[in-house]
Amino acid sequence: MRRLLLLWWLGVPAAAQAQILAPVQEPGSFSSTAPDAEKIRALLSGLTPTPYTVMKAYPHDPRAFTEGLLWRDGYLYEGTGLKGESVVRQVDLNTGAVRRSAASPDEVFAEGMTLVGDTLVQLTYKEGRAFVYDADTFELLGEHRYRGEGWGLAFDGKRLIMSDGSCTLTFRDPATFQSQGSVQVMVDGKPLAALNELEYIDGRVWANVWFTNYIVMIDPVSGRVTGYLDLTGIQGPGARAADENDVLNGIAYDPGSGRLFVTGKRWSSVFELKVGK
Repeated sequence: MRRLLLLWWLGVPAAAQAQILAPVQEPGSFSSTAPDAEKIRALLSGLTPTPYTVMKAYPHDPRAFTEGLLWRDGYLYEGTGLKGESVVRQVDLNTGAVRRSAASPDEVFAEGMTLVGDTLVQLTYKEGRAFVYDADTFELLGEHRYRGEGWGLAFDGKRLIMSDGSCTLTFRDPATFQSQGSVQVMVDGKPLAALNELEYIDGRVWANVWFTNYIVMIDPVSGRVTGYLDLTGIQGPGARAADENDVLNGIAYDPGSGRLFVTGKRWSSVFELKVGK
């Protein structure tokens, strides 16, 4: 399979390769550069959506422009974006109350976040900076530098997995942030771009597909999409976003209980899901 994908890739013109790998722009306000959700739906049409059940809804700060979400020791940890509004914070699941927070510098647009040991690592959109925080105190311990855009971040226990809005997932050393290779995410041999917030669950990378209602499950070795969730309508009948950017974004997993939590940018709820029949 890898050889076939390599041969396919080598046969793609350089200009087309650049278009495939280029991140889709995630703006602070709606832009025509947003991916075409209908085209992504068509790309995923050969797969059967994984069934799910909404077990419970919890309150969520409707002002939070959610970029990263994770579970640690009974609390949600959330990273939010937008310049002048980017923070990392610890949130009580049942009440939505913020227990602790730390603001990013005003000039950065923070993005995805993950837990590495007792530290939180948070990306920035275009600034090429990844902040490292003490997960208990939120003290800023340092930062890494990287090239390109930062969107989503996950940790598989050995390597960081990073998205940049394209179809590429980049693996990085958690200590140095140096690249350790990458994989192209494919659906039936075709690239799936706009990969956003990430979570690593039971050997698969779960990724929000930006500006859609889909979460895809990815084999990190081959890059093949093995399944997906279609969360269209999860907010209930008649729910409409005040801003077109207020889309699904945020995946957290509690390995102790097997609970999955999802939310979106400026959504008023976090949803607990049971995946499967």
